Amino acid sequence: MPRRELLRKIAEEVYGPEKARRFWKRIDIIGDIAIIKKPFDVELEELKPLAEALLARLPYVKSVWAASSPVEGMYRLRKFVHLAGEQRSLTIHREYGCSFLVDITKVYISPRLSYEHYRVAKLVKPGEVVINMYAGAGLFSIIIARHAKPQRVYSIDINPDAYQLMVHNVKMNKVEDIVVPILGDAAKVVPETLRGTANRILMPLPELALEHLPAALAGLREGRGVLHVYLHIFAEKGVDPRSRAVETLVNRLEELGVKKHRVLLARVVRTVGPRRSQVVVDVEVET
Repeated sequence: MPRRELLRKIAEEVYGPEKARRFWKRIDIIGDIAIIKKPFDVELEELKPLAEALLARLPYVKSVWAASSPVEGMYRLRKFVHLAGEQRSLTIHREYGCSFLVDITKVYISPRLSYEHYRVAKLVKPGEVVINMYAGAGLFSIIIARHAKPQRVYSIDINPDAYQLMVHNVKMNKVEDIVVPILGDAAKVVPETLRGTANRILMPLPELALEHLPAALAGLREGRGVLHVYLHIFAEKGVDPRSRAVETLVNRLEELGVKKHRVLLARVVRTVGPRRSQVVVDVEVET
């Protein structure tokens, strides 16, 4: 049985079919840790029967936590409350043959980006130099290094804990000759240290992508290359969030004086709220 279907079934056994719809889509599995994103109007005690059921039904889950806040702050972290199982927030998460040491309380990680990690990796051409402006524990960067043939991947994060995990993961996955971890603010690191170096730049931080676009453009080699820009988009009923994302990004590029731009793809990555979607736009630019 597919995992999402099994999670739905477990939630229905705990709450009944009607109420379960509020919970099962909010469950993420990271390594051997299950995370339940708490609805704002639900008490933590109400999540404990589901936590116990997940432990009982999923032998690979050893610890269950509630995410009790939205992603917030400079380091994009949630607040967590332990619900059941081992009181441990450190785990090994695996994707596409790569292993990642992560601490859910210290670094942002979403398994819902798994497809994106591989999709972007398969677009990277041999010999490319890639900049990942918001690298976290290094998932995008390391999967690119393992599944493509880049010359170099500069992997930046401002969070010291994320940086330390990234350094560990680069060594663990044996990509030290390709991935270069950098601790710092990408909006400063790219124009000051990596100006004109990259063929491709990842911007997987929707809250800052448009603001930091000038820094990304500064990082492109000879002023041309591909950007992967992730945005949070509100779209009214009947409006395609992909079209709204493209419009938003193109307007910003034109505002910054970009001479040429060609949208290669716009894709809804996931839903993040009522009529709010995370959308990625792949765009080729020439400044």
